[in-house]
Amino acid sequence: MSRSMSTADRRIRSVHDVDAIAFDETTGLVPVVAQDAATGSVLMLAYANRVAVLATLDTGEVHFWSRSRSELWRKGATSGNVLSLVALHADCDGDALLALVEPAGAACHTGDATCFGAIDAPLADVLRRLDVTIAERAARRPGDSYTVRLLDDRNLRLKKIGEESAELVAALATGDGRRATEETADLLYHALVALRAEGIGVEAMLEVLRARSG
Repeated sequence: MSRSMSTADRRIRSVHDVDAIAFDETTGLVPVVAQDAATGSVLMLAYANRVAVLATLDTGEVHFWSRSRSELWRKGATSGNVLSLVALHADCDGDALLALVEPAGAACHTGDATCFGAIDAPLADVLRRLDVTIAERAARRPGDSYTVRLLDDRNLRLKKIGEESAELVAALATGDGRRATEETADLLYHALVALRAEGIGVEAMLEVLRARSG
């Protein structure tokens, strides 16, 4: 039977929090949805028992309980496609969990990124993925990265934004829809790099858009 969690903070951090989870009385299991913490993409659904939840908290890698094999299962133990835990939350009734994760490769055993196949991501998710890539380039700084060149050279960043803006205007002026689409994508990329160089992530821009959309 479901019961309401006693606090608005439903993050699972400790054994005490695990005690509040409403595991199924018959199976001892609870469904767990794994979601990419960076992009918001839903990756997979599996089940965990108390042992699996505790193993997840203890190791920082998501564990499930295999219903077919009746054994503890560390995601990626064979494939290497582990799910590193960012945060674990219970729903309001405590009978379902949400695991925010950093995936190391495909989440699905078929080799797909998610177990739900190819799903067109909302624009916000696409922009978040792009922003994550830009942030990774900024942190790792590969020597052959165009993004790193832009991040390191303010004049180059401003020049490219000016060029891409002019090329978009030219495409629109000539009615070249395909080129206009490509130039818009180029402009968005360069704008996100410029924001990142100023220490601003994409969420700040998305918040402005949400406010303007009402």
